Amino acid sequence: MFDALSDRLRDALAKLTGHGRVSEADVDAAMREVRLALLEADVNFRVVKDFVARVRERAVGAEVLDNLNAGQQVIKIVNEELTAMLSVGDRTFRLIGQPAVVALVGLQGSGKTTSAAKLARHLVKQGRRPLLVAADPYRPAAVDQLMALGRSLDIPVHGAPQGTPVPTIAVDGIAQARRTGRDVVIIDTAGRLTIDEALMAEIRALASTVKPCETLLVVDAMVGQEAVTVAEAFRDAVPLTGLIMTKIDGDARGGAALSISAVTGLPVKFLGTGEKTDALEPFHPDRLAGRILGMGDVLTLIERAQETFDERQATQLAEKLRRNSFTLEDFLDQMQQMKKMGPIGQLLDLMPGMGGLAKEAQGAVDRGELKRVEAIIRSMTPAERRDPTILNGSRRRRIAHGSGTTTPDVNRLLKQFGEMQRLMKQLGRGGGRRNLLGLGR
Repeated sequence: MFDALSDRLRDALAKLTGHGRVSEADVDAAMREVRLALLEADVNFRVVKDFVARVRERAVGAEVLDNLNAGQQVIKIVNEELTAMLSVGDRTFRLIGQPAVVALVGLQGSGKTTSAAKLARHLVKQGRRPLLVAADPYRPAAVDQLMALGRSLDIPVHGAPQGTPVPTIAVDGIAQARRTGRDVVIIDTAGRLTIDEALMAEIRALASTVKPCETLLVVDAMVGQEAVTVAEAFRDAVPLTGLIMTKIDGDARGGAALSISAVTGLPVKFLGTGEKTDALEPFHPDRLAGRILGMGDVLTLIERAQETFDERQATQLAEKLRRNSFTLEDFLDQMQQMKKMGPIGQLLDLMPGMGGLAKEAQGAVDRGELKRVEAIIRSMTPAERRDPTILNGSRRRRIAHGSGTTTPDVNRLLKQFGEMQRLMKQLGRGGGRRNLLGLGR
């Protein structure tokens, strides 16, 4: 979502780091570029005006302009102010009560039902036992969708006959949670295509009946500034505690995600980063600011790796790397593990300085290059995967035919794997780091 904005901001700020000290005129020129980048990304104009004014005020101070690393200081200020802009409100997600009741509200099509399932899965990973409540008595497809999601996650779902009042559905769901030992109830409420008083009255009645500890508005980041308008309307009508921004992985300009908290005063508590039920993450303003400015997000990358990688497998892999016995079979296993962590473009975006490669890498995935690699390796026998040196011409032709690729594709993969093995052999030596840097000559 933030690719275009990230490119523009990095280009504008790179001009400040190209030389030593910077002047007030240099800062003003950079701020003009930053202002244009934010406005083109559909960030609210009042938010842009305040943001640029704060950055400029801090950046033209004597302690910055007189510093030999002034350019880096300005980037640090931009990062801090961007984090502050995203940090409005209390982002703590509080689960209070037995069971704790969480209500999701929002317009139809914003991703409420999927977000309910994602949130339930997120809570299961934290040791909670959630119950989903399908409180949309008007749209049967919504109930069916939540039931299907609940079955796929092995999480129970409470439903009710069509026409049952929403507060009644919620009360019955809470009673079921108490009977079955469930400690969190997530209520997926009805939506509308547009905001209307009947919807607001229904949500107010729900809130007064079951008193949720969290009432989260689900907003679609793809709709731009309309998301801000929707959030303001809901905020003025019902007691919201925060927001879930969905479709943050889309190709919209991203301005709503950056300005919604600053305009409404509502904190973003979760981001929906994809379509799968594991694509929900707590919102960390400093991490998102780092991603936008190309600084990466190592903490999120580590968290995803810890959730995905088996500790025993990781230990075995480390030992194989140490002994230089890493095979194509191991390479295939690692590819499978990486796929569980998310799209390759997203992963590169989390690595400092690698954001520029994210689109290129994702393009390779979209073109099917990783699938070709996987098909080639799967077309080999176990013996061939363990020892590629036995692959003569006839074996390579057989593998190409079996994988639906060409012999040059097979040769290219084997060459790249051989280079990777040589690199790992260097790393395994005592002076590996010096050899890689060219210092061991």
